[in-house]
Amino acid sequence: MKVTVDVDCSPAEARAFLGLPDVTPIHDKYIRTVLDSFEGVGNVEQMETLFKSFSPMGDAGVRLFQQMMNIGLSGMGGTGDKK
Repeated sequence: MKVTVDVDCSPAEARAFLGLPDVTPIHDKYIRTVLDSFEGVGNVEQMETLFKSFSPMGDAGVRLFQQMMNIGLSGMGGTGDKK
């Protein structure tokens, strides 16, 4: 026997139902901090340095993200090797 249940709710309602905390204020502050720090960035190297400092796993996180983007681009027919 197979039973399927569809629940129509917002992400906030789902978090409340599952007892998860509302992290919206933390997320908003993080995004505001990142955007404020990118103001005045003059070149790609400065932007990459800032991005690495905000990434959760540092350089390893950036490399993982780049690999995922390359895999996605190659799946779409792009080369993924272009810089």
